[in-house]
Amino acid sequence: MKHVVLLCDGMADYPLEQLNGKTPMTVAEKPNMNTLARFGMVGMVQTVADGFKPGSDVANLSVMGYDPKLYYTGRSPLEAASIGIKMSSTDIAMRCNLVTLSEEENYEDKTMVDYCADDISTAEAEEIVKSLKEAFDSEEFTYYSGVSYRHCLIWHHGAEDVGDLTPPHDISGRVVTEYLPNHPAAEKLLDMMRKSYDLLKDHPVNQKRIARGLRPANSIWLWGNGKSAALPSFEEKNGLHGAVISAVDLIKGIGKLADMDVIEVEGATGYIDTNFTGKAQACIDALQNGSDFVYIHVEAPDECGHRFEIENKVKSLEIIDRDVLKPVLDFLDQQGADYKVMILPDHATPLALKTHVSDPIPFLIYQKSKAVEHPQITVFDEETAKTTGVFVDFGPGLLTQFLTY
Repeated sequence: MKHVVLLCDGMADYPLEQLNGKTPMTVAEKPNMNTLARFGMVGMVQTVADGFKPGSDVANLSVMGYDPKLYYTGRSPLEAASIGIKMSSTDIAMRCNLVTLSEEENYEDKTMVDYCADDISTAEAEEIVKSLKEAFDSEEFTYYSGVSYRHCLIWHHGAEDVGDLTPPHDISGRVVTEYLPNHPAAEKLLDMMRKSYDLLKDHPVNQKRIARGLRPANSIWLWGNGKSAALPSFEEKNGLHGAVISAVDLIKGIGKLADMDVIEVEGATGYIDTNFTGKAQACIDALQNGSDFVYIHVEAPDECGHRFEIENKVKSLEIIDRDVLKPVLDFLDQQGADYKVMILPDHATPLALKTHVSDPIPFLIYQKSKAVEHPQITVFDEETAKTTGVFVDFGPGLLTQFLTY
């Protein structure tokens, strides 16, 4: 039995006036998802438990069967695992975004123009992180390069409690004043953030980006702090050899900590220009090479939600259906054996809000040998999932339901 999870990050949404009161899931042309929904089980699941912020870290842990109440220590430790950072018990990992801030003289008066600096390339970002390392690395702090705008700071013997640190994608277009670190223990972090602007505003990489009409990565933004993380083996826990396919360090980190195969796909960017067909082929290759369970994570819908890109969010779902799901289904059908597929977002990223919410999200589970038509289900979307009456209130329990369906 082969198992495939297609995780469409941030896919769920709210009805939009621009889409005639419908959601991207409703209007997107996604015949393959809709067919699986009609012949499978559709419902709602609560992936973000009370007391947790609605991030991809908590939500994906839940979908992969790991209870965040037991295993979650923060977002950045999961990303640090992907990068290959060996954290000590006294280290604190922090996500370091390269962002674009407005040009007011006082740092506190600046606006979060872009949480990802126009999707800065990994090569450009490496040059900027190199400058950060030269300026700030010490016995206390060490910077590490990640992918695109996503990087890591390790704070050796760092403070566990530094107050609330706000994700930059939550404050797009807002003045940063009230979102800056204000806990006494975070004073050094804020100092580096301020100094980073002076260091980066005229950086050669940014001068070239501005000349090309791109936004500069003119500041760092620190958040997602946490201590080192550990997860039980996915295979020992579930009896299945698993693989993870993703463009982002967060998901790769979960995979590495769970002793799953982490498959790199050339051209995987985490956005709508990602290598969708490459992800499908990577899944097929993994299934052929002994994986019983493949977790395909596609970031594009989430990024479109953060940027209020309505057309691109719809388009991303259509591409996923056509270029990822269909080839994988074709391969599975050709094998002649039974198989299961589960499709869902990790959380909703409503375009109108441009950030994550904790609402329950729709899911579908399909098993070829148990396919029974439900004529009333014509589309896989939020409203249809609500009408079935199926509700999983414990997110990590959904994986068990999938595996035993």
